[in-house]
Amino acid sequence: MLARTVLRPRILNFNCLFHSSSRINRQLFDPSTVERVSEDVDVCIVGAGPAGLSTAIRLKQLEQKLGKEFRVVVLEKGAEVGSHILSGAVIEPRALDELLPDWALRDDNPLTQSATSSHMRFLTKSLSIPIPHPPQMSNQGNYIVSLSRFAAWLGNIAEEMGVEVYPGFAGAGVVYADDGSVAGVKTNEVGLDKLGCMKESFEPGMEFRAKVTLIAEGAHGSIAKELIQNFNLRQNSDPQTYGIGLKEVWRVDPTQYRPGEVVHTMGWPLDFRTYGGGWVYHMADGLVSLGLVIGLDYANPYLSPYKEFQRMKHHPYFAQLLSGNSTRIAYGGRSLNEGGLQSVPQLYFPGGALVGCSAGFVNIAKIKGTHNAMKSGMLAAEAAAAVLSQDSSSGPADMSQYETALKNSWVWSDLNEVRNLRESFHTPLGIWGGIMYSGVDSLLLKGRTPWTFRNRERLTDAQHTQPAYRFNPINYPPPQPPLSTDLLTSLTLTGTNHAEDQPVHLRVRKDGDEDTALRKLHVQRNVSEYAGLLQRACPAGVYEYVEDETATDGWNGHKLVINSQNCIHCKLCDIKVPTQDITWTVPEGGGGPKYTIT
Repeated sequence: MLARTVLRPRILNFNCLFHSSSRINRQLFDPSTVERVSEDVDVCIVGAGPAGLSTAIRLKQLEQKLGKEFRVVVLEKGAEVGSHILSGAVIEPRALDELLPDWALRDDNPLTQSATSSHMRFLTKSLSIPIPHPPQMSNQGNYIVSLSRFAAWLGNIAEEMGVEVYPGFAGAGVVYADDGSVAGVKTNEVGLDKLGCMKESFEPGMEFRAKVTLIAEGAHGSIAKELIQNFNLRQNSDPQTYGIGLKEVWRVDPTQYRPGEVVHTMGWPLDFRTYGGGWVYHMADGLVSLGLVIGLDYANPYLSPYKEFQRMKHHPYFAQLLSGNSTRIAYGGRSLNEGGLQSVPQLYFPGGALVGCSAGFVNIAKIKGTHNAMKSGMLAAEAAAAVLSQDSSSGPADMSQYETALKNSWVWSDLNEVRNLRESFHTPLGIWGGIMYSGVDSLLLKGRTPWTFRNRERLTDAQHTQPAYRFNPINYPPPQPPLSTDLLTSLTLTGTNHAEDQPVHLRVRKDGDEDTALRKLHVQRNVSEYAGLLQRACPAGVYEYVEDETATDGWNGHKLVINSQNCIHCKLCDIKVPTQDITWTVPEGGGGPKYTIT
């Protein structure tokens, strides 16, 4: 176990001392007076998903090939590798074939269910109409998997090869060198109470100082967000756009189980102004993954992604699938990148690089990104190995070779072919025009056009949200168990847990400021203009705007309540809140969902 050293702060905070008898002698944590344990490593990777672990495995392969020794550390905020990983998922094994050519010979490999058929359906309120699917959505040679289990499997391989994988260690911030370059990352403090005072169990975070720092947090990670802003990595790219994916896993009645079948849906329950669609993947062992993705550029603040998903299951197609002796066994949600090639930022910064969904390599036409994320990690590993093989006295690591290699790889051509499909839904032609253009481009043009649609107004998903007065509230039907349930019942299936007596990791913060005035303004604008969007948008019931006439940080008899213990780390709030004043930060390492079959 990595050791930690603490120098107790000298400044007392009387709110902490007298808040309750159990807090007597607790001191306010002051980071300026704490001595952190520092570990020197060659490569520090933040995030033990497919991208980060592929990076680590490839580095160890290159270590053997080059006859050099690299100390490679992977930090993972989940309690176990895979516990924070959620996706559909159908995997294209192209990158895996390159990384581990013998993967199919390994007895423990989780890719046990190949995709046997692919279908697409357009849903009306009562009909399910078969329609042709784009060639990019063909799944011949692909596998239906639990991405959580897939990540755990890669984690075991990485550890067998000598990678140091530390689950429960959340990368919380960047360590900068004196010249402003990235020198590594620091982990979160453990053992602070809600007031920021140190409990008896307090341990300060550690610093992992690295020659190369690689960020593989997934979509909209907190460290990637900081680095993109600090180094202006989006100056030549469009803003990233996102969708929210909500997923359930069911053990279906044997009469409804068709192993290997892949189905995607368009249309109902979403209206013609909202981008999105559903999926049904028949996994191994009688399980079915089903879910709904909704583009976070939706305009109507009354829309509830969770209730849209629950309503979808009452369509006759889904009701039949989930009939008989069927049982729901898992639920979860996660934001995903949708911006495509135009939204990929500069991939490198002084001292490191972004890999996987931290950069955004999802092919939205294929509805897949794992293959591109893994390949990006492999290319980053090759660039990092080249840097480490050079003279170490030449300043911060220059990872520009990685960006060059990626642009010359099949990842870039994979994204280039479909670069205009998602963005076509933002042209004056609207949703229907986007559907028609996407059909022509995917079937005939295949990206061979002299034009590229750009987000020239640089609108974010939050800025697409319109005021509530332009819409009527959506009258969602009440839950009808077992097919649909209330949100908190679903939340119990995520295994989510955070220590309650810790600082709230969802901060009302803007431009670095956090105060009562900002919180009041947040409540005023979000309640009066957007009808409290977050209390409907959040798929975990984290946010509530409750009546409280006495609240000093409220407005017009309302205040914001943040149930941070419910958070499933989907990042929707940080992306979608119209006022852009919610900042998602990492909680104590190990907190959050405990996904196992998602």
